[in-house]
Amino acid sequence: MSLTYPATKTIPHTDDYHGTRVADPYRWLEDLDSPETQAWSAAQNELTNAYLAQIPQREKIRARLTELWNFPRVAAPFKRGGRYFQFRNTGLQNQDVLYTMRTLDSEPRVLLNPNTFSDDGTVALVSFSVSKDGKYLAYSTTTSGSDWLTWCIVKVESGEMLDDILEWSKFSNAAWMANASGFFYNRYDVPRDGNILANTNLNQKVYFHRLGAA
Repeated sequence: MSLTYPATKTIPHTDDYHGTRVADPYRWLEDLDSPETQAWSAAQNELTNAYLAQIPQREKIRARLTELWNFPRVAAPFKRGGRYFQFRNTGLQNQDVLYTMRTLDSEPRVLLNPNTFSDDGTVALVSFSVSKDGKYLAYSTTTSGSDWLTWCIVKVESGEMLDDILEWSKFSNAAWMANASGFFYNRYDVPRDGNILANTNLNQKVYFHRLGAA
């Protein structure tokens, strides 16, 4: 089968790394939310899916892999502030679900189900951190495989989501203060003039987020 790939335009762009100039004509593709990038991705997917659909063994492979993967899985529980937490998967869930329970023998309660983040499964749980007293859960998500993270915070006892939403973070975990007043995390400056590609890889900083101060 002859494949005709969608055309990929180039836009002149050069970065200066301490005197060394590096061309990056495909930088525009890093803006995942732009209509041009989404159109390019859709065209690539259409080509790929058309090719894969012609593989005669595909459905047999899918059925066999589904059979092999369909079994319950549990991770080792961990304890914070007198409460236990554990990731579980019923078998075919795309992402593990975080449960919490008072004791190892008590009925577990769903605290965070990443499978509900989006209808199409493109939003994924990246990292999480439970405060030392077990009262708060901070977790980060990514959309469509992007490096950008969005941080959210949940009250463990009630499951209530706080209004605190933290953006412009990359490659970061969360480190809680001992008194659960807030946590440290890494983030970048808000892009200049709304241009997400302008300064998104410069001057990463460590921030302290105090609860209720989003």
